[in-house]
Amino acid sequence: MTALHKYLVALFASILVPASGLSQEVINTDTHRLEEVAEGVYFASGNGALYTMSNALIIERDNDVVVVDSHITPAAGRALMNSIEVVTDKPITTLINSHFHYDHANGTPAFGPNIQIIGHEYTYKKLTEEPANEQTYRSSLLRFDNTVANLEERITNANGGERAELQTQLEFWRAHVRAQDEIDFVPPTVSMSDVMTLFRGGREIQIHFLGRAHTGGDLAVFLPQERIVFTGDMMLGGISYLGDGYVAEWADTLQGLKQLDFDLILPGHGPSIADLNRIDYVQTYYADLTEEVRRLKSAGYSAEEAAARADLRQHADTLGVDQLGANLQAVQRMYDLIDGIAE
Repeated sequence: MTALHKYLVALFASILVPASGLSQEVINTDTHRLEEVAEGVYFASGNGALYTMSNALIIERDNDVVVVDSHITPAAGRALMNSIEVVTDKPITTLINSHFHYDHANGTPAFGPNIQIIGHEYTYKKLTEEPANEQTYRSSLLRFDNTVANLEERITNANGGERAELQTQLEFWRAHVRAQDEIDFVPPTVSMSDVMTLFRGGREIQIHFLGRAHTGGDLAVFLPQERIVFTGDMMLGGISYLGDGYVAEWADTLQGLKQLDFDLILPGHGPSIADLNRIDYVQTYYADLTEEVRRLKSAGYSAEEAAARADLRQHADTLGVDQLGANLQAVQRMYDLIDGIAE
């Protein structure tokens, strides 16, 4: 488990209120936990048998299945497909990309060549223009390699029970690194710009682009009858990864999300969210971060200095921000956007 993953797990465990009472059933498969959040609608998360990293959504219709996001590798995507077979024998016909990031889209090859893939125009661009060289993806490969190397080094100095535990972790991460060899970037076959609605098989599925946020092409998948929205990484229970984000626009995008009529948020990471006040919390954080970074940049501070000086401690009670400072990668991204050297 990476440091980022540990942070997200701890954050979500400590601040989110589970959607108790909303779930009909939880089905445990060999690799997944499937939370039935409405009849025939399952919120899928990995159980740790293999590395999935992100959540997915399974939407059963009269004669087929729609899936939102495919996890981090084809192996994880196949595991998701096998888990879907536990709850339905209907064919998977459609895959929706919430955004282009590797941990949500790189499992797509597992679904085969005949599936319809829906994504934003920006996602299509990112998955066709040298996706193997995309900086967020490249940094993930390095991070996983470093995780393996670190465990290998720790094992040499360990003994007894600790060594056995480290060996288990090492095999887990080696398996994930091997699974990355199978990655083949597959772009959407159908791209959209603003809104698309799928009417078929007794289900209405709305797909909304509400503005730039976590990436330039985040989609919210909204089920109006069920009053459920899958938000990918545009809306998590805490602070999202900001390295490809548009922080200055994010609060407005979340304002658009709030115009949809839902009771339950299914995020790209972490458990389901029934406390809709969390939208306000993260929305306010992004607005305050934007103002603080602009203030420090105007005062002549470098990105490094601004990251160290940024004061967002007013979000301690809601988001656990209890120390001075902000993520350097996020601040550098904001500086680059202001200076016009990033897009």
